[in-house]
Amino acid sequence: MPVEINFDGIVGPSHNYAGLSPGNLAATRNAGAVSHPRAAALQGIAKMRANLALGLPQGILLPHPRPDHLWLSALATDYDRAPEHLRAQSLSASAMWAANAATVSPAADTTDGVCHLTVANLLTMPHRSHEARHTLRQLILAFADPSFLVHGPVPAPFGDEGAANHMRLCAEHGAPGVEVFVYGVPGGAFPARQHREASEAIARAHRLDPAGTLFVQQSRAAIDAGAFHNDVVAVANERVLFAHEQAFEDRDGFYADLRRLLPEVEIVEVPADRVGLADAIASYLFNAQLVTASGVQTLIVPGEARDNPRVWAWLQEHLAGNGPIRRVEVVDVRESMANGGGPACLRLRVVADPAMVDPRFLVDDARLDTIAAVVREHWPEAIAAAEIGDRALIGRIERARQALLEALDLVGLIDT
Repeated sequence: MPVEINFDGIVGPSHNYAGLSPGNLAATRNAGAVSHPRAAALQGIAKMRANLALGLPQGILLPHPRPDHLWLSALATDYDRAPEHLRAQSLSASAMWAANAATVSPAADTTDGVCHLTVANLLTMPHRSHEARHTLRQLILAFADPSFLVHGPVPAPFGDEGAANHMRLCAEHGAPGVEVFVYGVPGGAFPARQHREASEAIARAHRLDPAGTLFVQQSRAAIDAGAFHNDVVAVANERVLFAHEQAFEDRDGFYADLRRLLPEVEIVEVPADRVGLADAIASYLFNAQLVTASGVQTLIVPGEARDNPRVWAWLQEHLAGNGPIRRVEVVDVRESMANGGGPACLRLRVVADPAMVDPRFLVDDARLDTIAAVVREHWPEAIAAAEIGDRALIGRIERARQALLEALDLVGLIDT
């Protein structure tokens, strides 16, 4: 039977705060700060353990090779000779945010009965624009079974940021659903990273029924406030949409279409006069994992949501009422949050039969023990901005990733 599997990106050993992402307020605010790759990776592993404890299937995606020497070579340079900004861009660990790895359409939604995955091109940000080929290699290996079809990225100039701008609503995970593609319109204070043309191309490639597919504009106000992806202001799970009042440009039209296509939908909207966009973005209230755990709609939020009085008060009121979200779990992903990614950023949802997935990409507690042991031994404890050009650090980063691939029996299988 198909179930939802969350594939979390393991935080790589090059995790640093270079402030490379305009529009991501946390990332730019913490530019130049000291990062803690070991703590970051262990926090991500702890989050995966918490998901397992809730009875949720859990998968992983691996850090990419960093620095990306092939990318630098294509720019006619190498790490030693490259200018500082190219060094930082080649060293980025942003592939840890697996929500940007791909867009996924389960077999129940597609006319050919196959689960489709399209790798995100991420071309609007230079530091992420070279992730696609490494992600593609992993997905082709993890989803090699004929029940999956993995597509390469949408070509330039149309930007695609993956599942962070895609939602799926359904009666239950294995049932046909409504797929919602959220796009931005250029012209605001920050880049609109998801282009409608890219979303439409993915819907065609995935063989989705146009009658059950929606294309919705993210509100300009949300993007300008720092909601660089839709998943910063909205998240969906089965029949529940959890969104900020100012998430969508045509809120009423979207809600009407959604109710027409899925009459049982439950829309939980947080009013702007209770939690403003600034609080929603700072706390990552909506960049939470909304999951079904033992039949209960459960919201997995970062500690920052609990630390914000207005956000936490609203959540407690919702839990005390009759709303569909009945449980809130808090996780510590502070290192990821400081670089602009919360619990939802760290995972890619795939509805499928776990037996059809390469087992090397699925984890249980014992396998997480193995990963944690490698992280504790090999991941740098800290990286300061001045160390980005340090050859000794680069050597340690490369050896750390190699140790992880060896522990997981993936040497030579996911690099291009």
